[in-house]
Amino acid sequence: MLKIMFGDMENAVYHPPTYFDNQYEDEWITDPLSVAMIRDIDRSEVVGTHLIESPVLGPISTKEISGGVKTLILMAFDESGRIFNASACGDNCAGWIVEIGKRKDLTINLHHVMNFSAVPELEALMLNTGRLVHSYGEYLEEALKIKER
Repeated sequence: MLKIMFGDMENAVYHPPTYFDNQYEDEWITDPLSVAMIRDIDRSEVVGTHLIESPVLGPISTKEISGGVKTLILMAFDESGRIFNASACGDNCAGWIVEIGKRKDLTINLHHVMNFSAVPELEALMLNTGRLVHSYGEYLEEALKIKER
């Protein structure tokens, strides 16, 4: 289940891309989920654990993928129990965040109201209020209440 906490959180990783660069494991990169996320978000192809083919940049290292994809990969595979700042992702990552939350318990930290409008099956527990939301409309209503505080 996806759980969302707005605002500062103790022990949350505020800049996931830096954490990723120092903690990722090679097998995460070639996992089918990572390959799909890199293809979708960065429009790039995984050639191997240390080589990504970008249509814009050409051949790049794993450390040169976008911060959004790095954050998604951490959400999917990091088993440290850390909570990652999903505001490091663009709104184009929202669907993947929900997908990861369907596969495992996932708590994210947000510092902005992420646009989940393109996600048809949004279900999330809003940790600031304890409310379970079942649609983008319910999420937006709850998020705006939280942000107004």
